[in-house]
Amino acid sequence: MSRPARLAVGVISAGRVGSVLGAALARAGHVVVAVSAVSDDSLRRAERLLPGVPVLAVDQVATRADLVLLAVPDDALAGLVRGLAATGSLRPGQIVVHTCGAHGVSVLRPAADLGALPLALHPAMTFTGREEDLQRMASCCVGVTADEHDEAGWSVGQALAVEMGAEPVQIPEAARPLYHAALTHGANHLATLVTECTDLLRDAGVSSAERLIAPLLSASLDNALRHGDRALTGPASRGDVATLRTHVAVLRESAPDILPGYLAMARRTARRAANAGVLRADAVPGVLSVLNEETVLNEEPAPDEEAGG
Repeated sequence: MSRPARLAVGVISAGRVGSVLGAALARAGHVVVAVSAVSDDSLRRAERLLPGVPVLAVDQVATRADLVLLAVPDDALAGLVRGLAATGSLRPGQIVVHTCGAHGVSVLRPAADLGALPLALHPAMTFTGREEDLQRMASCCVGVTADEHDEAGWSVGQALAVEMGAEPVQIPEAARPLYHAALTHGANHLATLVTECTDLLRDAGVSSAERLIAPLLSASLDNALRHGDRALTGPASRGDVATLRTHVAVLRESAPDILPGYLAMARRTARRAANAGVLRADAVPGVLSVLNEETVLNEEPAPDEEAGG
């Protein structure tokens, strides 16, 4: 895998991702020649991670660069590329890279039509926009997509990922939407599950909620990555119907907004456990009957036994 020559890099824009990747490329020996930054937070990130780099308008950043790094939200990317192409800000021979997980290189077609090399480099990590992200790059993977018939493009994309300290993983163009949905389902929804768990513990009067669950969640993640569905545990995968009924009842009473998510995940857990042979097949109907969302959510509350005469 050949190393790209020393490149003049233009970063659009200095958000959490762009500022860190720009700094990673600079650390690899490339030169960040310009950056765009509008908000106060972006300006501060540019000053901290890209010191001395001039802050310019988007079109000026692009015209100065050999490698144009487009680190903008997914929905803004297509319009930005069309605008840069229409204003003559892109030229043949440039490398135009975007960092959006949901898109491949087809969104960069206006740049490719002008003779630029289109690449999609998506770091599979969350960013804080601080210096520690540069160290975390060393343990992350970067989803690399190039034109399927362009071997040189694939090589350049993988080399850039390695230079930034990450491990490149080839993601075909057609796989990008499902690839991104998978990462979102895992990382984003995991964060939701964890914060809901800590909320429930605090509501139960448990102190140090994060300290309590950290070893449990770390072990669960490690086991799932090592053993897949064979690592499934808990009442839904064991067929503990009475425990599930208790959970449903307490969540319905104390956290009704969390109950639908609990039911959905418990049903998925039961089905996966059954397919993996962890849950007995004859226990599945009983488990799913307790977790039937329509029945649970439409059920009338149990009468108060102490009320009335």
